[in-house]
This record gives sequence, structure tokens and C-alpha cells, in this order.
Amino acid sequence: MSTALDVGLGVDLDDDLWSAIGDPTRRRMVDLMLADGGGTATTLAQRLPVTRQAVAKHLAVLDRVGLVHGTPEGRERRYRVDDEQLARAVAQLTAVGSAWDARLQRIKRLAERIEKATKETN
Repeated sequence: MSTALDVGLGVDLDDDLWSAIGDPTRRRMVDLMLADGGGTATTLAQRLPVTRQAVAKHLAVLDRVGLVHGTPEGRERRYRVDDEQLARAVAQLTAVGSAWDARLQRIKRLAERIEKATKETN
């Protein structure tokens, strides 16, 4: 079950989704599936420095948060990235980036005012 976290930026982030894609191996797996149109635990393990069993566990985490979905293919499951969930993650990241940009601009303006006031008093 996903939980949302308000990070104080006016953006609700999906805790579980960001925890899942916070792992570098899982991000690489998502990249590979996007480039290849999907993959199985076996095909992904052949391109990653982890075992097939580890890949399967990572895929289970990504599946649980809805970022990928698996369908039976022979003795394995073929996983594909869920475009809607990926778009949701990108939108959240974009919103956080915009909020931080606005905060940094306010800090910059404040620092410039302080610098100007300091120069005027010297």
C-alpha cells in the first residue's frame, strides 16, 4: 500500500514509489526495460552485476508499487514499465524540483539584499 508524504514543498510524494526507485539497481532495471520494451529476470540479470534471484526480488518491489507489471511468458514473467506510474513519478520529481528552484531563488534574493545592505553600511 502506497503512502504519501508531504515534504513541506507543497508536493505529496509517494513514499513507497520513491523508496522503490531510490535503489540504483532498480533504476538501472527500469532504464533497461524502457530501452528494450521490457525484460525478464533472466534477461535483466545478464546485463546487471547481480544474480537472477536478486533481479527477481527487485522486480517484485517495482511490481508492488506499480512501476512495472509482469505477464507470464513461458517459464518466466516478462516485465514492462507502467507508463502512467512512470509519468506520475516524473511529475512528482518535477514538482519537487520546481519547489526547490523557487526556494533557492528566494534565498538568493535574500542573500543579495543582505550583501547590498552590508555594503551600504560600510
